[in-house]
Amino acid sequence: MDAKRKAEERFAAVPGTLLLRDRLASGALDALTLVESYIARIEAREPEVGAWAWFDPDFARAQARTLDAHRRAGRPLGRLHGLPVGIKDVIDTARIPTENGCALDAGRVPISDAFVVKRLKAEGAIIMGKTVTTELAFMHPGKTANPHNLEHSPGGSSQGSAAAVADGMVPLAIGTQTGGSVIRPASFCGVTGYKPTFGAIPRTGILTQSPTLDTVGVFASDPGGAALLAEVLFGHDAGDPATHEEPAPALVQAAQSKPPLAPVFAFVKPPGWENADPDLHAAFEELVAALGDQVFEVALPDAFKAAASQRALINFSEMAYHYYRYWRDGAEQLGDETREAIEKGNAAMARDYLSACDFPQILNAALEEIFERCDAILCPSATGPAPKGLDSTGDPIFNGLWTFCGTPCLSLPLLIAENDMPMGVQLVGPRGNDTRLLRTGQWLYDWATTPPLNDDTTTGDKS
Repeated sequence: MDAKRKAEERFAAVPGTLLLRDRLASGALDALTLVESYIARIEAREPEVGAWAWFDPDFARAQARTLDAHRRAGRPLGRLHGLPVGIKDVIDTARIPTENGCALDAGRVPISDAFVVKRLKAEGAIIMGKTVTTELAFMHPGKTANPHNLEHSPGGSSQGSAAAVADGMVPLAIGTQTGGSVIRPASFCGVTGYKPTFGAIPRTGILTQSPTLDTVGVFASDPGGAALLAEVLFGHDAGDPATHEEPAPALVQAAQSKPPLAPVFAFVKPPGWENADPDLHAAFEELVAALGDQVFEVALPDAFKAAASQRALINFSEMAYHYYRYWRDGAEQLGDETREAIEKGNAAMARDYLSACDFPQILNAALEEIFERCDAILCPSATGPAPKGLDSTGDPIFNGLWTFCGTPCLSLPLLIAENDMPMGVQLVGPRGNDTRLLRTGQWLYDWATTPPLNDDTTTGDKS
């Protein structure tokens, strides 16, 4: 399988995030040495990639020194001890600028941390800096370029987070998704992107665009790293009514566990499949053939064809409310994409909005029947490789459906287009069963990136 062999070669030298965590915890690697390596990478590549909205190397060094002293003193270590993390610039950070990618918020410096930032600090993570977001986390692009080819889009809106991980500037980063803002940039930039079940991670202290849809997600090189970061962030917070008082799942343990049986996948061609890139069609045909009896194809009911328009109606309506001050104080300073979305929200009828809010119940009822027959839905993360040009973040048609349903999604960087740009494989699981999704995702990742023992391509020079 050509796509599989390309993936094997691409990931052969990528160190796992869990291994990095273990080396830091044991003292085999100190936090300052690690941070210095990432600082060097950022200083070398940031002028071209443009992943950072705010970065202070001395701030990162100071955190690393404190953490190293903490470990040498024999004190208990957090689950993310010494691991640098990039924070999307819509997430509040105390005394550090959070400008939401918007000229109207230039100079904004919060006085307190968002829930997720407090969790990071409590678990020993290093706040490496703020990553670039599109304007107000919508579709007007920021300055970031795709590390694999600087002439191509990194996606949006969590473009800086995805690009920073892809370019080796940080091992982990946080983003948000309202349509496709975690899964699509993960696909374009060739990293693992994980959008949990809606409400799994509190959004307190994060820019509100659409409370019905907004979801916090994470980026890493591999599923284990994504599970590690997300497990720390899962929880309940009274400031976010979408969260629930229940124990956080053991995501890392799930990702590391072996399925009792080889997973079964339901291959879905979502609405918009016919307009996807031919490279994507060919790659998925090859992938499905390689999985053999472990995959079956299933068609989504016709109701799913209306999902994109219904999701957009909710998104735009809630944008019109939550972004009203931007509209009131400086509509002329907003990008065309943001301004037009707010205008559509201004024109929406209340009855249509309320009807759209009921629509996911219909979709999820149909999905439950599919999930009874499989471990995960298999589908594309995006319509193809990252488009050329930085004036667009790409089409979110293959992402918004799952955000609308609130299902957990995982994008794995397993396919490569003819132009050598990454293409993600998206796995979708039932709501609330993130552990099973991560276990299945890790299985597929290992299957695609680890040469089998009886494969003669594992010996000799792969070049």
